[in-house]
Amino acid sequence: MITDAKKEFIEFMMESDVLRFGDFVTKSGRNTPYFVNTGNYRTGKQIATLGKFYAALVKEAVGEGFDCMFGPAYKGIPLAAGCAAALYNEYDIDKPYFFNRKEEKDHGEGGSLVGYKPQNGDRVIIIEDVITAGTAIRETMPILTGAADVEVKDMFISVNRCEVGKTPGKTAIMEVGEDFGIKVHAIVTVADIYEYLKASGKYDDMIPKMEEYMERYCILN
Repeated sequence: MITDAKKEFIEFMMESDVLRFGDFVTKSGRNTPYFVNTGNYRTGKQIATLGKFYAALVKEAVGEGFDCMFGPAYKGIPLAAGCAAALYNEYDIDKPYFFNRKEEKDHGEGGSLVGYKPQNGDRVIIIEDVITAGTAIRETMPILTGAADVEVKDMFISVNRCEVGKTPGKTAIMEVGEDFGIKVHAIVTVADIYEYLKASGKYDDMIPKMEEYMERYCILN
């Protein structure tokens, strides 16, 4: 049964034109009837609201049990900033955040990281949008481990697509857990979105498309 909080988040994504329905192709080349583009958040109200959803999930999952948060360029940057602000405003948890540049800067302070400079022993959480095939996390981990001897055990995303990764029978999130020891926490899953569509009664044309997609690509536990 979908919770009120999850329903609220799904409607928020739809109102923000972040969650769309139609015919799309993901970065991994799979056809999908829905698409999540966090790059469409574009107002102060939207990023403040989004930050609250992420902050609530972080508070519930790890509390204050981390030292800093990382937002991978580019979409993870406003997500990490919004989450950091909301953690402070909502829960009085004041933690630093940082992000990376796509191209390393060769002048001024130099380097590829902006914001907080991670230290040896830091417990880093990653704030990201979605995981489809797990490609982004494989690009992110060398950045973090190359900066300092850090510990990364938790990652927070908007939507768990529950899609099979590179290994048959395993989702990308399962692979991330096995390969890096990272637990991925999602505000909602594809199953939540499907249940929302069914309950609303307004998207009957999308139901069979979602079912076909989930049957073909998803592992639901």
